[in-house]
Amino acid sequence: MMWFIRFLLFALIFFIIYKGFKYLINPMRKLELAHEQKRYYFLDDQKNARKNFHLTYNGVLFEGEKYLGTTSNAFEVVSVFVWPKNIASLQGMVRDDFLFIEQKIMDSYPNAKIDWKSPIKEFLAKN
Repeated sequence: MMWFIRFLLFALIFFIIYKGFKYLINPMRKLELAHEQKRYYFLDDQKNARKNFHLTYNGVLFEGEKYLGTTSNAFEVVSVFVWPKNIASLQGMVRDDFLFIEQKIMDSYPNAKIDWKSPIKEFLAKN
C-alpha cells in the first residue's frame, strides 16, 4: 500500500510540473501578457491559412483573417483583412502605428494585400 501512495504522489508531482510547463509556453498566455503590457506580439499559425491570426500593439488587440490565392508560382496568402477586437481601445493610435502593423504583417505574408475594416479603413483613407 505504501508503494501505491508513493507512486500516486510522484504522479501528482509530475502532473503539476507538466501542467505548469504547458501553461508557461502557451502562446495565448503570451499574447494576453503582451496585451496587458502594451507591447507588440504576433500570434499566428503560418502553416494553416484557414486559422486567423491575433496581434497586439499598444494595448489594442487585432484579429486578422487570411485568404489563400495564387501567385505566379504558388498558392500563398494573397489577402488579409484586419480589424480591432475593441474599437474603443483605438484611442491615441496614429497613422504610423497602423503602418507599423502593416509592415509586420507584410514580413510574414509578403504577397498579401492588407485591407482594414471600419473605422480604420476610413481613417487611413483620409490621411
